[in-house]
Amino acid sequence: MNFRYQVLPSDCEDVRRIVDSTGFFYPDEVDMAVELVQAHLEQGPDSGYHFVFAQDAGGVHGYTCYGPVACTRGSFDLYWIAVDKNRQQQGLGRELLEHTEICIQASGGMRVYIETSARELYRPTQRFYERCGYEAEARLKDFYAPGDSKIIYVKHF
Repeated sequence: MNFRYQVLPSDCEDVRRIVDSTGFFYPDEVDMAVELVQAHLEQGPDSGYHFVFAQDAGGVHGYTCYGPVACTRGSFDLYWIAVDKNRQQQGLGRELLEHTEICIQASGGMRVYIETSARELYRPTQRFYERCGYEAEARLKDFYAPGDSKIIYVKHF
């Protein structure tokens, strides 16, 4: 697997396909993932959105989107991490996260924040973050919707 850090116009279609394949996200969330790619294509790094893409000869199979948190020193958000459903459970998510953490540290990052839903559907995602060394820092009750709280994870470097 190769990791790419530049954003290509074709990434809009790949991100839509990957995020949609997971079955975790609502249509407006899928659209938002694509909008972040478009923002980077239009504004470059000034958009505040940076990417790592995992690909091989068969195409793009996963990606992350991350960026610095405005008005902080060394804090970054991981906005998206998604792996094509057919490529999950093979260690690709962990590799993507490791490459992203290296990029964040190289940019002066000292910590990474990740937000996710507390719904049961997201329990495997929560366990993934915990296995990768992230700790649940906060829980915001009913954040996304009644009965759908937000969990904020953090990892310090």
